[in-house]
Amino acid sequence: MSVSTAVADQSVCASLPVLGRDVTVPLVTGGEVTYAALDYAASAPALQRVWDDVAAYAPYYGSVHRGAGYLSQLSTDLFENARRTVAEFLGCRDGDQVVFTRSTTDSLNLLAAALPADCQVFVFETEHHASLLPWRNARVTYLDAPSSPRQAVETLERALADRTVPNEGGYGPALVCVTGASNVTGELWPVRELAAAAHAHGARIVLDAAQLAPHHPVSVADLDVDWVAFSGHKLYAPFGSGVLAGRADWLRAADPYLAGGGASRKVARRTDGGVDVEWHESAARHEAGSPNVIGAYSIASACAALTEAGFDNLVAREQYLIEKVRTGLAEVPEVRILSLFGDDAPRVGVISFVVEGWNSSHFAAALSAEYGIGVRDGLFCAHPLLRTLLGSDPQTQGECGAPEAAPGEKSLNAIRVSFGAGTPDEHVERFVDAVRELVQDGARWNYRTEDGRCVPDTSA
Repeated sequence: MSVSTAVADQSVCASLPVLGRDVTVPLVTGGEVTYAALDYAASAPALQRVWDDVAAYAPYYGSVHRGAGYLSQLSTDLFENARRTVAEFLGCRDGDQVVFTRSTTDSLNLLAAALPADCQVFVFETEHHASLLPWRNARVTYLDAPSSPRQAVETLERALADRTVPNEGGYGPALVCVTGASNVTGELWPVRELAAAAHAHGARIVLDAAQLAPHHPVSVADLDVDWVAFSGHKLYAPFGSGVLAGRADWLRAADPYLAGGGASRKVARRTDGGVDVEWHESAARHEAGSPNVIGAYSIASACAALTEAGFDNLVAREQYLIEKVRTGLAEVPEVRILSLFGDDAPRVGVISFVVEGWNSSHFAAALSAEYGIGVRDGLFCAHPLLRTLLGSDPQTQGECGAPEAAPGEKSLNAIRVSFGAGTPDEHVERFVDAVRELVQDGARWNYRTEDGRCVPDTSA
């Protein structure tokens, strides 16, 4: 489907309806309006299809893996079939494992716990904190923010070529961690090229696909990455579920991420009073405890729904919305859209910006209270990247009613608008109109800081 076709036909939007699409919210100025959910990058609304599938299963809820009853067997089959569905969605290779986790953050911390001894990790400072921070027990090389995809590849190649030799036996293991799409700018990273560079230098690579998987097809085999991690709550599924998928060898060699039932195959007392444990070598090794079968099933349901809708259609529709938002913001001189790679870089529906003379928290609060639009303000768990993009040290903002920065001064924080499946034209049009009105006319209400948040002042 072309972008022009997507303009004329919103069936792509209608084919993947989301929960909350008809919810109305009160306006501080009076009345109510249909809520415009434009914070998908933080948590996308659940697909109606996912919710319906979970509701249909709920009466048949039972224990997983260890029950002899019919409902237990049904739940076990559902859980393991979900693993296969996710593997197909991600284009996993023979021998790859799909481990169910709580989130992308949980997945990358699991992988960090499974790194072999003396592993060196390479990560760009532009990463979300979920990718930037888990590697506390490894030797980490933080790479400077690149200004283009080509520079990203060149920076990684130089870093890998220059890495230190920890011992006489050679370089030792290395891992590259990179995002697929920025949670701040929405820009796509050159994952396939970065994977080729990593492998050419004997390193492995893990892809943080939290922002990529909901918008573009992700294939472990085609991208030639070693692992991929993503979250259910970005992929139109409920909170509390995630995936780490990829090569099994490091995962099998590592101690279980959590020790307990399900991860253990055999436990026996020793004559000296201790305990011997034989751990599973399958994905169960890192899934101790009763698994989140509903979370796994909801992810699989979302994977199936996105596959059936067709990513070509979804991408075309989203590109139309991106153009509509970026064009509208470009018509407001006080607005500066944030970007690493430039205006022409391919991107998903995530756009961050600053407004000259405005406190970002104040602006976002006014969008919510006066227009019924939900966006995000702040640093988006990517502090080093925002420091680069804003040219200032990220700080806690002051009183929300005061300007963030005087005209010509640097902003401290940013505003992010994000969207995807289920977003109608009206939501992005209302957003662009609201930005223009707020910049031209100012807020119609007074605001104050309460518990660290900017909120309408209703004391008068």
